[in-house]
Amino acid sequence: MLYYILRRILAMIPTLLVISLLTFFIIELPTGDYITNQIAALKAVGEESSIGKLEFLRKEFSLDRPFLERYLIWVGLWPGPHGLDGLLQGNWGWSFEFDKPVEEVIGPTLPLTVVLNFATILFVYVVSFPIGIYSATRQYSWGDYGFTFLGYIGLATPNFLLALILLYFFNRWFGLSVGGLMAPEYIDQPWSFDKAMSVLAHLIVPTIVIGTSGTAAMIRRLRANLLDELHKQYVTTGRAKGLKENQLLIKYPLRMAINPFIADIGNLIPSMVSGSVIVSVVMSLPTVGPVLLSALQSQDQFLSGFILLFVAVLTLIGMLISDLLLAVLDPRIRLGGRASS
Repeated sequence: MLYYILRRILAMIPTLLVISLLTFFIIELPTGDYITNQIAALKAVGEESSIGKLEFLRKEFSLDRPFLERYLIWVGLWPGPHGLDGLLQGNWGWSFEFDKPVEEVIGPTLPLTVVLNFATILFVYVVSFPIGIYSATRQYSWGDYGFTFLGYIGLATPNFLLALILLYFFNRWFGLSVGGLMAPEYIDQPWSFDKAMSVLAHLIVPTIVIGTSGTAAMIRRLRANLLDELHKQYVTTGRAKGLKENQLLIKYPLRMAINPFIADIGNLIPSMVSGSVIVSVVMSLPTVGPVLLSALQSQDQFLSGFILLFVAVLTLIGMLISDLLLAVLDPRIRLGGRASS
């Protein structure tokens, strides 16, 4: 197991390099960059006196160099104006829109983003797992029809619309504002026990809003997989041998049906981040979603590039966790080489 984990971690290094190259290529696809757009705006209003500073920033951050050289400087594999000073050296880049280092822009939002995504994934699995089992083992019951109906509602309702509905009803019925991830008095304050409790209390509504569609999809997936296993011959044989239904369910079909359920951990993370961008704007959540949206609109390439790379790292970690859980839950999976015949 330890050898497999080390091998997977080492394999993540070239994967991240390829992802970083694709990320840098994608954010460079639009014509021009933040500096070019600012220069064009200044020329349009006749303020050419400030263009000199922007031209200095273009050379300072190597925006006048070829694409491949800019990428290697950003990663930290090629010396820039200040030597090797890229991602590998801990320099996340400079945000032109906010006029400060990237780590200062998104540093406070990264922990909250991780906490929100972890809470959402936990909510998806805790809610969908028992409901999916119930619906499969009681097919065509009133409970199955009810959960199926709710699942279709969850899939059909946009997350931002659900956020707006909850914001309205919480304010109308209880006089509460459920926006943000903490009480206003804790914003820009150092972490404390009271601030952590405020974050946990404010996590409830955004977790439900962001996780609703994922929960509905997981319920349908687990129900379909488990129904397929319950109709196989080995289940009939197990019943004929006198196994109790609960024992039979846990020992055989559930373990087989849960594989796609566990394998989706890595896929959930990027979908949660991308799906929560509009929700974060609507609910004023201090996560990387609104920052990413603003960076992409203004072509702030260093800021948007680092956020996309951060999401990729979370995805790779999620895929590693799902692979390890699959190896533990399914004895047919071998961590190294072929299974012995």
